[in-house]
Amino acid sequence: ENGERKAESTTMGDSASNPLWQDVFGNTLLELAKGNQRIVGVTPAMPSGCSMNIMQKEMPKRVFDVGIAEGHAVTFSAGMAKSGLIPYCNIYSSFMQRAYDNIIHDVALPNLHVVLCIDRAGIVGNDGATHHGLLDLAYLRPIPNMVIGAPMTRADLQQMLRLAQDVNGPIAIRYPRGRSVNRTDLPPVVLGQGVCVKHGSEVAVLSIGAIGNTVLEAIHSMDIGKRNLFAHYDMRWLKPIDEIILTEVAQKFGTIVTVEDGMVSGGLGSAVLEFLSDRTSYTNTPMPKVIRLGVKDQFVEHGSTKELYHLLKLDKEGICESLLQALEQ
Repeated sequence: ENGERKAESTTMGDSASNPLWQDVFGNTLLELAKGNQRIVGVTPAMPSGCSMNIMQKEMPKRVFDVGIAEGHAVTFSAGMAKSGLIPYCNIYSSFMQRAYDNIIHDVALPNLHVVLCIDRAGIVGNDGATHHGLLDLAYLRPIPNMVIGAPMTRADLQQMLRLAQDVNGPIAIRYPRGRSVNRTDLPPVVLGQGVCVKHGSEVAVLSIGAIGNTVLEAIHSMDIGKRNLFAHYDMRWLKPIDEIILTEVAQKFGTIVTVEDGMVSGGLGSAVLEFLSDRTSYTNTPMPKVIRLGVKDQFVEHGSTKELYHLLKLDKEGICESLLQALEQ
């Protein structure tokens, strides 16, 4: 009523007491840079939006704001990586699309050690259809040499950023807008390994990224009086994907549900289907039924994240509905 803008809770399951994902990134980057002189930061005109201004304030000569030029930010990062530095290049998911050619030819082809920090991945509320970060999993996955991770928790993001120092080649870490989620009961992040968050007997639910917290809420509400029917795996990495988990769920479950905050085509669901199809062809074993949850073939309209997740059936209520259907099939 006084014209002041109220902050929206943009990550489902979050708490106002938890820091923003971008601040987790900014503070972790500063901590890593203090211990590693090779680390530099690069951003195309969004140091405050991505919280790289935290490092910029203390280390102004090691942070480079290149202006509104995403392609240049990526190629500039590639040049520094070629010279032995470790650039953490932070670009919003929707804007990273502008640098696709640069990622392929200047970073991935020469296999350079550039850390692509993809902020605002997934549904981004109240910024319009152009700002949703729904395509990055699908457009990055086919690129050779690319490692792709997505944290479910604040600790996951911190560990992925730390681990990225030692990856021999390009790595992309995508995380959403809004407040982070704090969990301390999950094992440490290991490159290429997912984690079983919850055991179950009938349906395996595979998620990637922060939406896994909503998945877990839905499963807990569904399992009341239902004999612990749903297993939940946080895949953590789209590439390399954890084939040990995929083999395990293929052997134990007749139905698999994949959940991602991105397009269903080309992302986690597609990767799981490809693995299972290949496995079926060379092992002559039956293929589980796979139900993919995510954004179908559409551009998502403007709206709050709460409204949009509900419309897309990716909130707790919608995921519960899909899990019930999976159980009945």
